[in-house]
Amino acid sequence: MKLYRVGGIVAIAVLVIVQGCTAPQPSVDLLAPTEAQMKIRSVQTRSFDVKDRQVAMRGVISALQDLGFIIERANEPLGLVTAARFAEPNFYDVVGVTVTVRQESEGKMTIRANAIYNNKPIEDPKVYQNFFATLERSLFAIKH
Repeated sequence: MKLYRVGGIVAIAVLVIVQGCTAPQPSVDLLAPTEAQMKIRSVQTRSFDVKDRQVAMRGVISALQDLGFIIERANEPLGLVTAARFAEPNFYDVVGVTVTVRQESEGKMTIRANAIYNNKPIEDPKVYQNFFATLERSLFAIKH
């Protein structure tokens, strides 16, 4: 019986030593964006010649309202706007959008929109093209 216990302890010790001596696995950066994520991010992001974040925020809010969204939150210091609207024809479906505004450089703002439909990301570039076209018109109207 004692031999069995000693053999088991030796086997466990050998396994622990061998496991400790194996080469480390290459680290995978779990937070690094994938190619698909980079592609959708490029569709979601545009730069605008706007000097003032407040003007950019007003343009974003105006564009979202023109598209039928209800503004839920607008935080100018953070450059964040969240909005939602019911999707047609089924009014139980909800489209949500989060827009961030940040200063890229002097006189330029980077604006990124991230839309979801029923808790799933919207990846159709046409949705974002429509938003940015509406935003351009809103910014033009605010400037002039």
